[in-house]
Amino acid sequence: MTTWNSEDWPPQTAVGAAGWLRAIARALPLAVVIFGGLALLLVLRLIEMPIFGTKRPVTPWITRFVCKTAFVILGIRRSFSGQPMKRNGAAVANHSSWLDIFALNAQQSIYFVSKSEVARWPGIGWLARATGTVFINRRARDAARQRAIFERRLHAGHRLLFFPEGTSTDGQRILPFKSTLFAAFFSMGLYDALWIQPVTLVFSAPKGEDPRFYGWWGDMEFFEHLLKTLAARRQGSVHVVYHEPLKVSDFSDRKALAAACEAEVRKALPEV
Repeated sequence: MTTWNSEDWPPQTAVGAAGWLRAIARALPLAVVIFGGLALLLVLRLIEMPIFGTKRPVTPWITRFVCKTAFVILGIRRSFSGQPMKRNGAAVANHSSWLDIFALNAQQSIYFVSKSEVARWPGIGWLARATGTVFINRRARDAARQRAIFERRLHAGHRLLFFPEGTSTDGQRILPFKSTLFAAFFSMGLYDALWIQPVTLVFSAPKGEDPRFYGWWGDMEFFEHLLKTLAARRQGSVHVVYHEPLKVSDFSDRKALAAACEAEVRKALPEV
């Protein structure tokens, strides 16, 4: 996957002794909540799967609890405006960092669409598989199989979420939306009943920090970004904006739908 880069990199944040103590104080309860929630989810999924199959009426509530609790532990304030849609379909959002996953999961039960490589990542891959992430690749010969997966998940009542920018940024801009994944929604039997909800994530840096504090892009190391977030003396906030859903059948093709979703997401994030 191509990553977004910037010629103007933020200054490195030094993590002193106090920062390490804050990081440890946050990391320990965060790990207990995340991996304890994961263990409970896997146990309940053993019961849930034989009864409900693809449908997951119970386990997504564990994911939502974990994500809400994570923000309390981190000290990052969370707010939202608008409402997650209850219609059948998917959501699309801008992408700033790994924190997006927590912010989006905290408010509704959703299932992320992610590149197949993520399934092999230590830690993150395990969590993604357990929470029902849909893994895809970009090979043309797999398009039909991926459409079938989308249709099966949507028939089960799952609301999918993907990041059309294709990469994360510094959180201060919206990259052009790629229309490739939107094509699947035009070739399904569910075409007339599908809706897409644009969502904007607006991160505000801690007071006195670079506005791009929570952005994760380019060749930034995950551990360094995680450490910086855990060690912050002050924390900032994230605001999630749920825009009005768009009906797929109102658009002529994938490019028109992608452009409309991009325009909606841009409305709530003035670029710097």
